[in-house]
Amino acid sequence: MANLKEVRNRIASVSSTQQITKAMKMVSAAKLKRATNAIVQLRPYADKLKDLLANLSASLEDGASPYLQQREPVRVLVVVVSSNRGLAGAFNTNVIKTANNLIAEKYSEQLRKGNVSIVAIGKKSQEFFQRRKFNVIGNNNDLYLDLNFINASKITESIMQGFINGDYDRVELVYNHFRNAAVQYQVAEQLLPVPLPEAKPAETVKTKDAVIEAQVNYILEPSQEEIVEQLIPKNIKIQLYRAVLDSNASEHGARMTAMDKATENAGDLLKALKLSYNQARQAAITTELTEIVSGAAALGG
Repeated sequence: MANLKEVRNRIASVSSTQQITKAMKMVSAAKLKRATNAIVQLRPYADKLKDLLANLSASLEDGASPYLQQREPVRVLVVVVSSNRGLAGAFNTNVIKTANNLIAEKYSEQLRKGNVSIVAIGKKSQEFFQRRKFNVIGNNNDLYLDLNFINASKITESIMQGFINGDYDRVELVYNHFRNAAVQYQVAEQLLPVPLPEAKPAETVKTKDAVIEAQVNYILEPSQEEIVEQLIPKNIKIQLYRAVLDSNASEHGARMTAMDKATENAGDLLKALKLSYNQARQAAITTELTEIVSGAAALGG
């Protein structure tokens, strides 16, 4: 009977867990819809701004903007975007692993000298790097409580000012890129100095007799330098905000997938426990019947 009671308790516990995972899946699905809408709406603007800046700044000289200055990466800042909560499968583990690999492969010398700093956006990455005695700058965990461009820009402005002041010579950004609810992949990209694109070949124009190369020039008002001076800071802020939105959508997608799998596993475990319970119950009934029959036979004898 003790065995039956134990199995009954386990069935109740697993059933309760299954209900919780179902509820968490539904909550994550609702949040995922809003997060997906936000990143899908921002991506075209971010991509177009990035392309426009690339076209304008490709012909600029070095030093045209302080954010374009290429320096020897003596001091490195790594921005790691994670989440505040767990129960999202390998979501946080993967982005932290990507950041660790980036530091180990590209900046091992800087790490050895203690010149690698971390800006963690999300409690999970902050706690991880603090436990490992990294120089973690600030606390940005409240960003997810009110996620918008203005709040994200405050973090970006602090990073940009640190780059201009020479506190960091290079800034790397690590985050989860959202593809769909089941697929997220990790991205590590340089945020500062702003990487310039490779020069594009001149456009070709086909005529009846020949193919002529034509260099397209644009008349800009105000000047190209003034436009780029305005666009570069805005582009940096947009790229960081985009990374946070990508990570936010990826988190809810990963959690929804993890809770769906947990619900499925709980269902399989419930089936196995019910089978075990029925077998134990049948064995107990058989034992009781045997004892009754044996007692009656003993009294009759």
